[in-house]
Amino acid sequence: MKAFWQRSTMGLMALFLGAAVTPASAGETELTMLTSYIGGWQGEGALVGGDKPEPFRCRMSMAKGNQEKVTYTGRCSLISANLSISGTIAFNDALQQYEAAMSSNAGFTGLAVGRLQGQRIAFDLREQQKDSGGSDVRIGSQIVLVEGTITVNFQVEFNNSGDVLHASVPFVRR
Repeated sequence: MKAFWQRSTMGLMALFLGAAVTPASAGETELTMLTSYIGGWQGEGALVGGDKPEPFRCRMSMAKGNQEKVTYTGRCSLISANLSISGTIAFNDALQQYEAAMSSNAGFTGLAVGRLQGQRIAFDLREQQKDSGGSDVRIGSQIVLVEGTITVNFQVEFNNSGDVLHASVPFVRR
């Protein structure tokens, strides 16, 4: 289960941290909000639900990208696994929505639409995978941007056993 968990965690981390976003052209308000997250970030939390809580640490750097996008790169470590991710966050004027895209060294690429509620933007991601024994595993994560803070919440549910692993990682500026 540990090897599968490490692989699943990489897929999950790839999901929440967001590769190519559709062309976007953000208005001044949306671009100002996105660029307010430019800089270095770090976060740590604990993965709970297994034999014992496992430390979970991440670093992320956000920078101004091309075409009114914010790019990010990051690295996370959990147990003995390391994950590298990169992607973009942008506002798509044509669809009037925020979009987060990503790719990872774990082979995952994805796109999530952000739900805007006041000053809060939440990107929810869901994926079904198979574990090494062929059983279904449900992976979910959420990245929340609110008033200059970033929090990532995630969960892995092993459908066969009903076991659930989850963590919440608040990020702070470095």
